[in-house]
Amino acid sequence: MSILPPESFVDQAVPWHHGDPFGEQRLLKQGVGVVDLSNRGVLTVTGVDRLTWLNDLTSQLVNSLAAGQSALALILSPNGHVEYELHMVDDGETTWIITQPGQAEGLVKYLDSMRFMLRVEVADVSASHAVVYEPTQELDAEFPVWLVPDHFAQRGLAGREVVIPRAALAGRLASVPQAGTWALEAIRVAAGMPRMNCETDHRTIPNEVDWLGSAVHMNKGCYRGQETVAKVFNLGQPPRRLALIHLDGSTEELPTHGDAISVAGKTVGWIGTAARHFEEGNIALAVLKRNVASDAALVVDHRGELISAVEDPAPAGW
Repeated sequence: MSILPPESFVDQAVPWHHGDPFGEQRLLKQGVGVVDLSNRGVLTVTGVDRLTWLNDLTSQLVNSLAAGQSALALILSPNGHVEYELHMVDDGETTWIITQPGQAEGLVKYLDSMRFMLRVEVADVSASHAVVYEPTQELDAEFPVWLVPDHFAQRGLAGREVVIPRAALAGRLASVPQAGTWALEAIRVAAGMPRMNCETDHRTIPNEVDWLGSAVHMNKGCYRGQETVAKVFNLGQPPRRLALIHLDGSTEELPTHGDAISVAGKTVGWIGTAARHFEEGNIALAVLKRNVASDAALVVDHRGELISAVEDPAPAGW
């Protein structure tokens, strides 16, 4: 029995859960299961200049990726705002890029516009290839694998995204117990890993959401938006910060993305992703103003219903 998510959730067209979301979380934490992420976009970049070209365009150092090595990278605006999140893996001949739902078309157009005279070719292969998540950090001998960066894997999200032909998707999903995106998102939230269009808005810079180090290399050559990232890093004062908050468990509905968070009647942030975690209860990743005290009494406004919340000042493993 596969249940699809409500319309308010970012992951449409893939199973939200299979009848036991807490049990599915336990399986993933035990290193068992598979999650259908076939709603993600898949791009390929080929040509001898692909890695140096991608290195110049993104926030990550990828010009010397070895075959089988993966990286988390961002494409920023000239002002340093996050525009695309790229899960990249090179197989020695092709760089595979996994994108968030709905981003593939725009990313292809942007990359094509930046090719100039370089020997690279970009293709959207989402129609022929799909992505699955599996709770292991092992490579796959047959298919490209993007590994969750150590920064987040060590917090409890030790897993991989595997690119497979869509013709092989049903067999891959049937080979082990399935978990839904509810389970995966709950574990991601507890691990504090941001996600494009979940913990970001049009003003987000990498410094605000814990992408420095994991998605941004601080000692590489120039790339678009680098000046903002470096300036804020050197000052040590990003305008906002990512926080794990615990929600009042008495509420029937969880907050949704964008719900306002206030302290003493003043708006101080918004909800990124809320989840019901099998161990932590009702939790959420929130984007808060930098100066919000860690012990402040937070109030989340969900469609007029006020939900009390408190920040976890020292989340396990963070």
